[in-house]
Amino acid sequence: MMVSTVNSNSGFYVDNSPYANRGGAYLWRMSAEKIIAEWKQKKFKPVYWLEGDEPFFIDEVVDYAEHKILNESEASFNLNIFYGKDAEWTSIVNACMGYPMFGERKVVLLKEAQQMKGIEMLENYIQKPLSSTVFVVSYKEKKLDARTKFSKLVKQHGEILTTKKILEYQLPEWVKSFVGNLGMTINHQAVVMLVDHIGNDLSRLKNEVEKISVNLNKKKNISEEDIENFVGISKEFNVFELQDAISQKNLPKAIRIIQYFQSNPKAAPLQLILPTLYNYFSKIYTVAALNEYSENAFKPYFYNNSFAAKQALSAVKNYGFSGAEKAILLIHEYNLKVIGINSAIGGTDANGEFLKEIAVKIISGT
Repeated sequence: MMVSTVNSNSGFYVDNSPYANRGGAYLWRMSAEKIIAEWKQKKFKPVYWLEGDEPFFIDEVVDYAEHKILNESEASFNLNIFYGKDAEWTSIVNACMGYPMFGERKVVLLKEAQQMKGIEMLENYIQKPLSSTVFVVSYKEKKLDARTKFSKLVKQHGEILTTKKILEYQLPEWVKSFVGNLGMTINHQAVVMLVDHIGNDLSRLKNEVEKISVNLNKKKNISEEDIENFVGISKEFNVFELQDAISQKNLPKAIRIIQYFQSNPKAAPLQLILPTLYNYFSKIYTVAALNEYSENAFKPYFYNNSFAAKQALSAVKNYGFSGAEKAILLIHEYNLKVIGINSAIGGTDANGEFLKEIAVKIISGT
């Protein structure tokens, strides 16, 4: 039995690579990579249970199982795909119990298994799986109840990949790791632009990085200019620059950026800007409460980046604890208006005027 998990105290598999303990961002990806690496070496186990909060890693494994384990001619005879909402357990078991035709193995995929009724009826097969079948179960956004008999059987007879959402502070390291796997590098400002613009959507981050890499030809380093050219994020007029302008109390710069947003509505929707500002001032509020004001004390809260920590030191000097608190409350108030509580915001011009109000009130402290 082999069970992959991120819980190092569970007795389950934990990746021991040099990257395994760097902020936790690699554990889940390396577990997915370990399964795929074994498949590339033609090492298969009869049951794989993929569960948890982060669909990206689950999709990576399922996609490989669907398109790479079998070649095209083998797949026409030996690949079965079921979807939990419509699947009957008897049909799944029958597919798993069938012997491969014109090949060494069968692949049976159960996608969206969290929607399947009576999934526990698979326990008899899981208890005695067929070695020539690779049965892969995608159980997204949920985990098995460890107390149940079914869960214990899966752990005993299958390999489990348990995923968790990568936290915000781990995203830059994840992006750098993914870029590194492509044989490239990316500078910090470019990482920040990507993460601030896209957020915790790993599939989209992957797609954007791959799109950039295709367009760079022989160039091996991704810069902010590349983000601007191929992702469509302006290096001068973006959420990050607005955040910096407000944190430094540079109202003219903030207004110029907001006016750019008004002219280019897709550049930074209000629904993206407000959460970004809220998260930033929440961090300023947190570090303003620390006993020590220094670059080293602030770095853990800002991706361990010296430049960001220095900016935060300046923001704390400008706003202090009470100023950061006022900013958070103000942004929360306007965010409620965005979703239609107390006041409805509508239209590009209205959004821009609201954003100008927010910038003026935060900077002036009113």
